[in-house]
Amino acid sequence: MASFRTLDELSPRGKRVLVRVDLNVPMQDGEISDASRIERVAATLTGLADGGARVVVMSHFGRPRGQVTPSLSLAPLAEPLSRALGGRAVGFVSDCIGDDAEAAVAALGDGDILLLENLRFHAGEEKNDPAFAQALARLGDAYVGDAFSAAHRTHASVVGVADHLPAYAGRLMQSELEALDAALENPKRPVAAVIGGAKVSSKLAVLGNLVGRVDMLIIGGGMANTFLHAQGIAVGKSLCEPDMADTARDIMARAEAASCRVILPSDAITATRFADGAPQTVTAIDAVGEDAMILDIGPISAAAMAEQLEQVATLVWNGPLGAFELDGFDGGTNVVARAAAELTRAGKLVSVAGGGDTVAALVHADALEGFSYVSTAGGAFLEWLEGKPLPGVAALMA
Repeated sequence: MASFRTLDELSPRGKRVLVRVDLNVPMQDGEISDASRIERVAATLTGLADGGARVVVMSHFGRPRGQVTPSLSLAPLAEPLSRALGGRAVGFVSDCIGDDAEAAVAALGDGDILLLENLRFHAGEEKNDPAFAQALARLGDAYVGDAFSAAHRTHASVVGVADHLPAYAGRLMQSELEALDAALENPKRPVAAVIGGAKVSSKLAVLGNLVGRVDMLIIGGGMANTFLHAQGIAVGKSLCEPDMADTARDIMARAEAASCRVILPSDAITATRFADGAPQTVTAIDAVGEDAMILDIGPISAAAMAEQLEQVATLVWNGPLGAFELDGFDGGTNVVARAAAELTRAGKLVSVAGGGDTVAALVHADALEGFSYVSTAGGAFLEWLEGKPLPGVAALMA
């Protein structure tokens, strides 16, 4: 990974510093159900404010599609952001460009923090409109990118502003990039990847990139059924993509040519209903009944996969190994996730995980805190796994 500028290279005192963060947090009944994205930007914002910067925070929220949508205002997030910053005052202005925003920024003193209104209230944000990017840039003397989760977007606040201002990676962005570098760019070997989830088609580019970069590819979840089907193994009524069989065989062949071991389940937990607590059967992978659905890897597979992790130095994880959200079908994911966490705690493994379902599965397994790094990015993490360049990262390169 090419070098990128960090906050260590910025002298913030007296400067207006535009910071792009991701405050697009999940809400339920008007309350934040997961504040981790807010909490994770605290190090950057606090560090800048303590250094005397005049901190201007910008973010998107939801999909207002270029229209002012009161229900998607960032105003309610000023107080949660203040709490995440240890009670430090956070101002708010009801636009992100124009006279009101410029006046609010001009009124800031050293160490003050101001939250701008939702960037996506303006169509120019998602279009990366040069005039909108320039209007944002007028609010700052320096730009800090701290939203890796938006780094795959060619939006004005992610890349356009960096064309007008000196650009730096925030602490969250820095930690993310360093973790990803340690996972695939310059990893300790051997390297394993656990890839789960529902469909091969949604992670075709991921699998294609990883077979040439890792030493072991552990495949679970619904996508494993397609690989089993491609080998002539009947999977009953399990989720499967028969039209992807040739693709699965091609990935297996490419893995063999690259000396990458592909590990598939040898047994499974099946049921005839996709429901909490449905009666389950443990069966060999080649003995799945016609009316059965594979809803989890079996205990033999889980133990074998956990044991395989003892042979590697670096692990990348994306996607659950079964229907972990259903009562009774979370065992495989739990066993392997907890093994990875224990090896990481023991200093034997560098483990990096990411993706929404992945984070939820690791939380469910009580393994999240054991991993070396867990990315809250969804699409950006997936595109990184696919080997795609990320515009929001490129904008920060020295």
